[in-house]
Amino acid sequence: MNYLLVAALLALAPVAAAARPAAYPFAMPSPYEPALLRRHYELAAADKAAGEKFYQLLAEYHDQDALVLGYKAAAQAIRARDASMFNKLTYVQDAARTFAQAVALAPDNAEIRFLRFSVESNLPAFLGLSTHVDEDKAFLLNSALAHPRSGLDAESFRTVRGFLVARGHVSPADATRLGEVSE
Repeated sequence: MNYLLVAALLALAPVAAAARPAAYPFAMPSPYEPALLRRHYELAAADKAAGEKFYQLLAEYHDQDALVLGYKAAAQAIRARDASMFNKLTYVQDAARTFAQAVALAPDNAEIRFLRFSVESNLPAFLGLSTHVDEDKAFLLNSALAHPRSGLDAESFRTVRGFLVARGHVSPADATRLGEVSE
């Protein structure tokens, strides 16, 4: 009886192999998967060593995926936070250029706009590099209020809504409206 089961499985093997990707089951997830980049970003925002790891992960990224470029820009900005006074401005300027590239590739991507907003809203005004704060805040508010038709997944929506409300970037009335949006 075991021979029949083995023969049946062997007969089905070509069908099963054709139904799955060629690299399955040995494919490694890309280090640039959005969920992984989000985790790196969260950790990097709170920890200098994680910030350096995040920066190193994205430093050599040269492809044109807009979301990955958005996270690369965020990594550059985080590196600026942790850099010496001499190098801070260089990393912030690099981040600004990379954000410009990411937004040009995907101007309606709310997650990229959130990353840029979270960086620019924390930069000192005298640098003159916070030029998109009002535009991005309005974009994010409208996107969050349009959820789930906003292009944000549930996790990103919660992050954007929480950031806008907790950091006082929206009026109390808008905070109430955001609280009424279901995930």
